[in-house]
Amino acid sequence: MEELKTKRYWRGSAPVKCDLSEHKPGKHDIGNNFIDGKTTMGPWAIMCLRCSRMYGVGVGTGRGQHYQKQEDGQWLKIDG
Repeated sequence: MEELKTKRYWRGSAPVKCDLSEHKPGKHDIGNNFIDGKTTMGPWAIMCLRCSRMYGVGVGTGRGQHYQKQEDGQWLKIDG
């Protein structure tokens, strides 16, 4: 029997920029996607997808989560 998964949503304020590059919404996908994750420098950050590929350590337990904006304005966790 397939296990039902509970949808998980971002509970904080909607991100307005990447913490690393300060890319604004709509540029490098932070408008519709972001990663809340650990960086190669150590601290965690809200990252656009581009910066996540350059400075993130991936998604998963202890590494990070990928969120995608839904039509209703909520941010659904789609990976991690």
